[in-house]
Amino acid sequence: MLLKFLQVSRFWCLEFSHGSRVAALVVTAGLATGCSGVLPTGGSSFPVVEATIAEIHQAMENGELTARQLVESYLARIEAYDKHGPALNAIITVNPQARRQADDLDRAFAQRGLTGPLHGIPMIVKDNYDTVGLPTSAGSLALADSMPPDDAFQVRRLRDAGGLVLAKANMAEFAFSPYETVGSRLPGYTRNPYALNRVTAGSSGGTAAAIAASFGVVGLGTDTGNSIRGPAAHQALVGIRSTMGFTSRDGIVPLNLDRDIGGALARTVTDAVALFDVIAGPDMADPVTLASQGRLNRPLAAALGTNNIANARLGVLREMSGETADRAVVGRFDDAIADLRRMGAAVVDPVALPEVVSVGVLANGDRCRRFRFDLNTYLASLGPTAPYQTLNGIVSSGLFHPSVRQMLVSSLTVEEPPETQPGCATQAVRDEQLRAQVRSVLAEHDLDALIYPTWDNPPRLIGDLNTPHGNNNQRLAPPTGFPALTVPMGYVHGMLPVGLQLLGDAWSESTLVGIAYAYEQATQHRLAPPTTPILD
Repeated sequence: MLLKFLQVSRFWCLEFSHGSRVAALVVTAGLATGCSGVLPTGGSSFPVVEATIAEIHQAMENGELTARQLVESYLARIEAYDKHGPALNAIITVNPQARRQADDLDRAFAQRGLTGPLHGIPMIVKDNYDTVGLPTSAGSLALADSMPPDDAFQVRRLRDAGGLVLAKANMAEFAFSPYETVGSRLPGYTRNPYALNRVTAGSSGGTAAAIAASFGVVGLGTDTGNSIRGPAAHQALVGIRSTMGFTSRDGIVPLNLDRDIGGALARTVTDAVALFDVIAGPDMADPVTLASQGRLNRPLAAALGTNNIANARLGVLREMSGETADRAVVGRFDDAIADLRRMGAAVVDPVALPEVVSVGVLANGDRCRRFRFDLNTYLASLGPTAPYQTLNGIVSSGLFHPSVRQMLVSSLTVEEPPETQPGCATQAVRDEQLRAQVRSVLAEHDLDALIYPTWDNPPRLIGDLNTPHGNNNQRLAPPTGFPALTVPMGYVHGMLPVGLQLLGDAWSESTLVGIAYAYEQATQHRLAPPTTPILD
């Protein structure tokens, strides 16, 4: 018998021949289904797996799909694969009003067509975004019954654009962990759909796993140090951490407001940009966003084009991958560099950050410890119905995962507010030094972006916090406030995803997404995970 792996319709298929007989199966963890044709998906014959916003809207306009059918199809996949089958454990709460809201959108469509750029698009939202009608727990039992009085700014924007919140996703409790997705609100780890014994990274791992497995079309995550880009890289997704001030933090459970950013996770650059164009912009409730006024005169979608690499200049940060870097990941990175060069980019390999950046600015030193104060402000915004009014109440309750106890208790010992903490003043100085140094490197080589592996090690085994993690996300983007995005750059050790990261100067999102789109279109690395195939 002859065995051969094929890529068919964005899936891994196994072709086998025995004598004159040839067949093809989708290879999964104990599951198989046909590779050819469009298969039923629970509510419609429309193929929701890996479906894009544009494909969905075209099907709606052709009369082939309704929002209700789309919702039914995704709900069927959640039912089949989240707590059953591979049991990804990505979803905390399914919106009980999703079907009714889809029907409302269908009635609106019948009257006037698409109601906005996200019409009928089922969204997966990380469970630290306030969402009217659904609890917002930040992954913690302490906030399991917390019903926010209004939507977070970004959630309101996506609803206004016709989007539908299908479910709230699991997260690392209070967004503390960049390495795994586990908390007290939902027992057990969220599993990586590409390898069920591997982590999703954190803290937006639930959103990333859900989008990778086609439980929804696009999702919202947050990134304080790593938490959009890390999970995106671990699940072969696109993740955008924008310039500080481009998206509002209003209504998001905070971890550190000096670093917190909410943003898009998607299977394609185009869909990530479509979501970003909706959620970005000034919000009077978050004064830092006033800096974004006038920055979106043209939507980011206008930057998408396959010729955007031809004139790009990219600097390779080899120093981001040290002795513990996985050689296979470095190999994929070298392949990405070769691809970029073939596409016409001028690649400067390597460029080096000044010593003050790699040693002085990035040394541990005094830290700015804001969590207690930022969280207390958020809890106060919930009003008198908040389950707890302060962090002290949460700690006293004991309703949290053992892994976060030390961080919660330690946060209670911080008495000085951020405005007077020496560590916050030190951090501000370091951040400004780092911005200046990164800009000097970009200017010296006339670079559009710096590139490096998003993680220089593959996803860890669940429960393993000792092997090299390879997280390259926290060193540059959060402290500078500069934008960074990750795009799939292939797989290692079988089918473990790895990502390519691009980082540029403030407000350079158009340049970054243009390069990422061209690279994505030329390489087509994204493949659907093998554990969550098309439903029969």
